[in-house]
Amino acid sequence: MPDPATGSANLTVRCYCGTVDVTLPSAALRTVTYCHCQDCRRWTGSPLPTFAAFESRDFPDIPGARSFSVAEGVQRWICATCGSPIAARFEYLPGQVYVPLGVLDQAADLAPELHCHADAQMPWLHLEDGLPRSSGSGRAALNEKAKAQDD
Repeated sequence: MPDPATGSANLTVRCYCGTVDVTLPSAALRTVTYCHCQDCRRWTGSPLPTFAAFESRDFPDIPGARSFSVAEGVQRWICATCGSPIAARFEYLPGQVYVPLGVLDQAADLAPELHCHADAQMPWLHLEDGLPRSSGSGRAALNEKAKAQDD
C-alpha cells in the first residue's frame, strides 16, 4: 500500500497471532541478509535465518512486544502473546534494527544480499546463490551499506 505522504510502499511486520502489527516506510529498509550464527538460528527456530535491516530512527516502538537480552550488546523483541521473534538490535551495528524476514508481509519481494557468519552454516545446507559471504558478523559490510544509504 503506497504511503500517502511519499507515494512509496510501506512494509508491514506482523507476528503469528496478529498482536504485533507495525508499518514501516520502505525507504527505511537498508539491506537483507542471511545469518548462519547459532544465536539467530535458536532465536528464530530456522536453520537459515534471514533479516531485513531498517534504520533505527524510522523504527517505531513495538506495541505488544516485550524486550529481552541474553547476550551482552544484543537486545531482542518478541510478541508478548505468541512469542514470535520481531526485531533485534546489535551494539556493533549502530542505528540499525534487524527484523526476521518471515514476519514481514512483503518477504517475497526482499532478496538477501549477503551471508553473515557463513563459517557457521549447517553442513548439509548447500546454497549456491553467488552472494558475498562473511565468516564473521559481516559488521563492516552491513555498517558500510547503512552509511552509504545515509549519504
